[in-house]
Amino acid sequence: MEQQLDAAAVRAAADRIAGAVRPAAVVPAADGLWYALEYLQHTGSFKARGAHNFLAAHRASGTLPDAGVTIASGGNAGLACAWAARAQGVPATVFLPETAPRVKVDRLARYGADVRLIGERYADALAACREFAAASGALSSHAYDHPLIAAGAGTLVDDIRAGLPGVDTVVVAVGGGGLLAGVATAAREHGIRVVAAEPEHCRALNAALVAGRPVDVTVDSVASDSLGATRVSADALAAARHPGVRSVLVPDTAITAARRALWEEHRIVVETGAATALAAVRGAPEPLGERVAVVLCGANTDPADL
Repeated sequence: MEQQLDAAAVRAAADRIAGAVRPAAVVPAADGLWYALEYLQHTGSFKARGAHNFLAAHRASGTLPDAGVTIASGGNAGLACAWAARAQGVPATVFLPETAPRVKVDRLARYGADVRLIGERYADALAACREFAAASGALSSHAYDHPLIAAGAGTLVDDIRAGLPGVDTVVVAVGGGGLLAGVATAAREHGIRVVAAEPEHCRALNAALVAGRPVDVTVDSVASDSLGATRVSADALAAARHPGVRSVLVPDTAITAARRALWEEHRIVVETGAATALAAVRGAPEPLGERVAVVLCGANTDPADL
């Protein structure tokens, strides 16, 4: 099934996911600053958009097998994949390392996933997932590196434009780049700037921009549980090369402070990954725009460490 990431793909994704996902509320936070509350999405993160679009597109094209879908991810992508598979009435087989937290395994099971614990590293789980897909005929999904996944994430821009007319800047956190690729593609069509925020020591996109191609990076950040991709997608790099996109790095101390401020000032609890976007705004030497929307993209976290 040939796919490419462009504005038409985002519009098609919006049609597919309409009524299946929750529109993101946009609320005022400070002078010139608004929050897009995407952490209220099904499964607790923006990943539900891409997962639903991915499976719905395959269903429509007749390429969604009876064996269902498989993915190697114990994080937000795995949860979203299991949720979307349940909605499509097909099995989801999710591979995790044996070290995966029990809470994640239990949540996946509640969505009806068949959870397979393999090896001690993510690479072990990924290899087993690929073997399973080849043997079973299950559709192989990815946490971020697929045009349908990114296009689904890009539908968030419609919600932001509806909730904040005249928005000129959207700030997103970047891990593997699925959210950035989709949002930047959709934003470009409307003349909206995008700020791509990454931790200083978890900078797959920024390193790719410097190198001119996706490269492997070392991951060492408080936000690495959700932003810890070692390599950014080619679609994300292509999107970030447009003049309307700006790459920003923030220190872990600023991420932790931003996450705590969201709780203290608004009683909002988000992942450190989501707080990375706000940290970029708080640390900017000058305003990033006149009407800035910060995407609070996920809240699958333990509030005990606030």
